[in-house]
Amino acid sequence: MSNVTFSEITPQLEELAQLSQESSYIDPELYTKHDVKRGLRDLDGNGVLVGITEISEVKSKEKVDGKDVPCDGHLYYRGYDVQEIIRSMPKDYHFGFEECTYLLLFGKLPTKQEFTDFCKLLSSYRSLPPNFVRDVIMKKPSKDIMNTLARSVLTLYSYDDNADDTSVPNVLRQCIQLIAMFPLLSVYGYQAYRHYHMGDSLIIHSPKPEYSTAENILHCLRDDSQFSPLEAKLLDVALILHMEHGGGNNSTFTTHLVSSSGTDTYSAIAAAIGSLKGPKHGGANIKVVKMFDDMKANISDWTNEEEVSAYLRALLHKEAFDKAGLIYGMGHAVYSLSDPRAVTLRGFVEALAEEKGYQKEYALYSMVERLAPQIIAEERKIYKGVSPNVDFYSGFVYQMLGLPIELYTPIFAIARIAGWSAHRMEEICHNGKIMRPSYMTVCEHKDFIPMEDR
Repeated sequence: MSNVTFSEITPQLEELAQLSQESSYIDPELYTKHDVKRGLRDLDGNGVLVGITEISEVKSKEKVDGKDVPCDGHLYYRGYDVQEIIRSMPKDYHFGFEECTYLLLFGKLPTKQEFTDFCKLLSSYRSLPPNFVRDVIMKKPSKDIMNTLARSVLTLYSYDDNADDTSVPNVLRQCIQLIAMFPLLSVYGYQAYRHYHMGDSLIIHSPKPEYSTAENILHCLRDDSQFSPLEAKLLDVALILHMEHGGGNNSTFTTHLVSSSGTDTYSAIAAAIGSLKGPKHGGANIKVVKMFDDMKANISDWTNEEEVSAYLRALLHKEAFDKAGLIYGMGHAVYSLSDPRAVTLRGFVEALAEEKGYQKEYALYSMVERLAPQIIAEERKIYKGVSPNVDFYSGFVYQMLGLPIELYTPIFAIARIAGWSAHRMEEICHNGKIMRPSYMTVCEHKDFIPMEDR
């Protein structure tokens, strides 16, 4: 048997790809003709309702005289405004992610004793099976840490004696374990990548039981394990803002969809990871950082509004950066006037920029935040307002924290596993029907032709 080269595109595959492309094309006008909501969204941004949840709410409109009117965005976890949650936390408090995880999973804010017990439970699960790092993470490490994370999650199925048990107590146990393990799976996956693909030293730190999730990420990632209180605080805030965003986002809907089939927790969460990996979902902040890198390389004076404006127009005209015609980090499928996550992050970014010496970069981000909505409104026909989304600042935060770009999306997953877990529990508990939406077929019926007559 000949060896298969996975990365090789042969002339035969090129020809088959052309046939596949031609047979896969759907005329976009058919969506309008048959009133099919492409992307499950209306032109005004409303999503097609596919379920009911009590876990979180994304609010971008309010009723005024019976009409929907855009308002400043709000994000609620179990009815609590996330901005208020973060504002109410002490400045030196680094366990906000753990507290909000309890809230999402159990529907209420924990008492002091409940919170202490929950943190101890998470800490007890914050380890990997014996030799897992050597036998799984270190073997053929992927260049993409999200793939490493998905593979690790699927492999954990083999270590679970009750992997297929979908009873509520067992699924909850699996979810809490995965929430605790995700930082290790991600950071250790990066360390293996760094060692085998970049030739750097291999350094594996064990997590500290007294540390929060944010603190342990920085501790396990950095060679010297050192970090400042502000760094830990800001990473904790970023985790809170990314941990949940309604049931309709792609990866959370994937969790509901796959869970509705009755499959195991590891398969459902691995599917959600695959969804989040997509650049249209979890990888968006990487595009923002790379766009700003290109902007800084091609603008001589970062303080010159005319130069910055010209670059932004070049982006929209497909003349700059990746020629996609987009200003990354601007606009959101739901929010119009403001994304509360971006507003909250902005309040912390200036302080970290001051601590880290990124004042010039922060000034450039602030200028783009102010100019981009005006330029987009002038250049494009838009159906709702445009404002910075969470990706606009989150990549900059990670850059200032010294996090490698390979971990930007895994950090998102470390946060979002809490929301996925809450939604999986919700799907399991109400024991709904398997989800099976409809597709309209527009292909004509044909008579079969024998091979010799084709």
